[in-house]
Amino acid sequence: MTHHDHEPEIHDRGLAFDMATMLDRRRVLALFGAAGLATIAGGAALADGGTTASAAETACAGKVPEEIVGPFPSDGTNGPNILTKTGVVRSDIRSSFGGLSGTAAGVPVRMELTMLKAGTCAPLTGAAVYVWQCDKDGKYSMYASGVLNQNYLRGVQAASSTGLVTFTTIFPGAYPGRWPHIHFEVYRTVAEATAAGDPIATSQLAFPAAECTAVYSTAPYASSLPIFRRTSLSQDMVFRDGYSKQMPVLTGSPSAGYTAKLSISI
Repeated sequence: MTHHDHEPEIHDRGLAFDMATMLDRRRVLALFGAAGLATIAGGAALADGGTTASAAETACAGKVPEEIVGPFPSDGTNGPNILTKTGVVRSDIRSSFGGLSGTAAGVPVRMELTMLKAGTCAPLTGAAVYVWQCDKDGKYSMYASGVLNQNYLRGVQAASSTGLVTFTTIFPGAYPGRWPHIHFEVYRTVAEATAAGDPIATSQLAFPAAECTAVYSTAPYASSLPIFRRTSLSQDMVFRDGYSKQMPVLTGSPSAGYTAKLSISI
């Protein structure tokens, strides 16, 4: 895909725009994938006479749910494409790059995501993960008014021999209509990711309620607290059907920052 230097300005249009643009081919593929997995699991239960799977098999039995990519991916599917820019492969995604200046302020978060093969728990060594999120004010760089000339809070990392990818970022702010979250796409390799190829998985991470309340009670996130109080996981368009495989475990505090850990089966 070719990067366009002069994309039309696209503002955050809220939940209505998200719902109108998000039911894409990836959601359809996810439905077929889930159906296939259910069929396989049912067959295994009949074949073994109802015996229980091992803990390891259970841990990686189901893939992370396939979710909508959202309207602000900057992966070439809706406007700008950051994936083909030199410098996008990085661990610390808090600052803009590629000749742009600016750093996203906020409570620091170290994300530690372990990418595994569903069913076997084998590490997906070399797989590339692209993450993107909003800033503390709920705005997505490259799309929202005021941050059109920024590309922070976006980056790609390759999984280590143990399947681990790490990102240093900030706690995302809250915006109307959505539970606080981070988006991600998984590619087979860094080369495929930076060529803006087809991802093998697209999903989102949900942040725990207690940590959201704690962070949003601090001054830098003052605008997020009233929005968050009107939001619930049970009503969120992505997480209302379940989020057990999408919610990292967070340790830390608003003053010291957080570490977020999650194993993700693909």
